Amino acid sequence: MWLPLCVYAQFRPAELPVSNLPVQPIGANDLVAMSVYDAPEFTLTVRVGGDGYMRLPMMAGRIQAAGVMPADLEAAIAKALKDGGLIVDPSVTVTVAEYSSHPISVMGAVRKPLTFQAVGPVTLLDALARAEGLAPEAGGEVLVTRPSPVAGERRPLTQRIPVKGLMDAADSDLNLKLVGGEEIRVPEVGRVFVLGNVHKPGAFVAQPGSDTTVLKALAMAEGLLPYSAKRIYIYRREASGSKNEIPIELEKIVDRKAPDIPLLANDVLYIPDAKGTRAGLAVLEKVLLFGGGALSAMVYAGVR
Repeated sequence: MWLPLCVYAQFRPAELPVSNLPVQPIGANDLVAMSVYDAPEFTLTVRVGGDGYMRLPMMAGRIQAAGVMPADLEAAIAKALKDGGLIVDPSVTVTVAEYSSHPISVMGAVRKPLTFQAVGPVTLLDALARAEGLAPEAGGEVLVTRPSPVAGERRPLTQRIPVKGLMDAADSDLNLKLVGGEEIRVPEVGRVFVLGNVHKPGAFVAQPGSDTTVLKALAMAEGLLPYSAKRIYIYRREASGSKNEIPIELEKIVDRKAPDIPLLANDVLYIPDAKGTRAGLAVLEKVLLFGGGALSAMVYAGVR
């Protein structure tokens, strides 16, 4: 029986050594090596189709491979060969040469973002180790997104894993077992920006739980310069995208006549000088966009 050349191009003899990969269910796009005793024409490597089925030469039907263990696939191939009258009593061996159906992606604030195949048992810490650990700008949590376990439901499930519990406390319940299909994202730590009439304008880490306040932010900026205004401002973008200017009476906070104000990630704390000259939010956003050089230029230009 002759088949078109394009059909034979899907297969190649399994002459190369096959990796000794851990046994786990076969998936779509995995590379399967099969051999049939005393039938070299069926000693092949076959790529499972995206639909989860395998197609073999000289066989009209197709064989379900996705979600099947190698031993069960051996039985299915043997039955198909026998039912098709190709081999009377086939002895089939199946191994997985390459897994392509269990990708795990690690991205965000890690040293080496990557995607790899979950071959054998993999934990969340294993995945982060493959990414060479967290980057210095990593925030306080890791987001693990999995496909929904409910058949036909497209909405993925996301778990928030605290870094302190996972690494510092070594909580084994947080070290999730990964099977493939997960996306691991490490968000960058939130920052607050202190600009204007301070000794050290810049971006500073916003501690989780609203632990970063106006006074703490001023301390991180090494305090006020002389002739600072008594009224300072918080510029905040709301979840709706609108811009909000919040005036703060700094003298009342210092004198303990008013509570210290917590800052949120991405807040801009701006301290004008005593003359009342101050930059608008558009100018401040340009400073943040162009970084430290523009920030220094703003300070020396007197835009405070």
